[in-house]
Amino acid sequence: MLGGQAVIEVVRLHEAGVGVKGIARRLGLSRNTVRKYLRNPQLPRYGPRPRAVSKLEPFKPWLLQRTHADGVWNAERLLRELRAMGYAGGVTILKDFLRPLRPPKTPAVVVRYEVPPGVEAQVDFGVFPYEDASGRRQRLLAFVMVLSFSRALYVEFVTQQDLSTLLRCHLHAFEAFGGVPQRVLYDNMKTVVLERSGERVVFHPRLLDFALLAGFTPRACRPYRAQSKGRVERSIKYLRDSFWPVHFSDLPDLNRQAGAWLAEVANAREHATLRRRPIDLLTEERSHLLPLKATSTFAGLLAEERKVGRDAFVAFEGNRYAVPWPYAGRHVSVAATEAHVEIRDGRELVVVHPRGLVRGLTLPLAGQYHGAPSGSPSRPGHALGRQIVGPEVQVRSLAAYEALGGGL
Repeated sequence: MLGGQAVIEVVRLHEAGVGVKGIARRLGLSRNTVRKYLRNPQLPRYGPRPRAVSKLEPFKPWLLQRTHADGVWNAERLLRELRAMGYAGGVTILKDFLRPLRPPKTPAVVVRYEVPPGVEAQVDFGVFPYEDASGRRQRLLAFVMVLSFSRALYVEFVTQQDLSTLLRCHLHAFEAFGGVPQRVLYDNMKTVVLERSGERVVFHPRLLDFALLAGFTPRACRPYRAQSKGRVERSIKYLRDSFWPVHFSDLPDLNRQAGAWLAEVANAREHATLRRRPIDLLTEERSHLLPLKATSTFAGLLAEERKVGRDAFVAFEGNRYAVPWPYAGRHVSVAATEAHVEIRDGRELVVVHPRGLVRGLTLPLAGQYHGAPSGSPSRPGHALGRQIVGPEVQVRSLAAYEALGGGL
């Protein structure tokens, strides 16, 4: 196809009296081409160029499955998964593809408040269902703490949200952050808040003792004001979108994967609001955090008192853990780590069991009844040991607790 200037030259030479053969020789064209443009001396018309095949094209069926069937819409997460599948494009064309597919959202007006470094952390649990190897529906809980200034995240998956687990997760989060914030904001979870009447909040005494030792002040959100702890609510949603679901062999494996996600993705990304990485802001915030005391300082608050049954088993977290028969009928303290359950008599370690991840288990002990007297399991109704009075519990004045109480 001739360009516009060439067509004009063909017409000009023809009007000057040059024949078809002469025009063809001068312009280096065939005589048929010259005749064609003399019959219809119009400028060429160009149609649209064929569209180049997008680098995303081969992956679009997979993306439709991942978004509409699996409910995964986070572009950064999808980009990581696409790169593992060989995708060589960028995130912009991915976002352009996802934008018209996303379900419409109803905008909500939220007034943000900013917090100085080292002042506040927000805490909550998220529920994460999954199917075990047998296809049964199970669930885990994710303890999530976020520092309000830096948005640095700590995540730990647990099997339940009892107070001992909650306090242990606090210590792990403080260790990860490198210190303790001045206050910790909670939802009105029953583990934390025993009673609420208007602005009057009654916190669990053991939580108050823990807070007193650690140096922070517990605060409770006003009821029906979820936006008061919007940072942790959004963090749980981000955890669900960017990390879950994953394949894991056991709870320690899941928490190892969560730790890698925190280090490589969550705390290393540029935060959408702050336009900075949480890990960089945490470096600034650490100097404003309170120093964390040694873990041994909190040992008495992390353990739970239990009475050993007459069959020399301790009930804990819906499971039964064996102890030597002389402890039957006595009081012991039980503390759980991520992988084990430790049973102590005062400071003396009695036995360590692997922690049951499902309820209804009975974990025996080799030689549990060795040397037991005639009042043994073979003679039901007879105790194996004598009952003694449990350990004393420190009692604090109400003024100490009231100084820590109160909502936002």
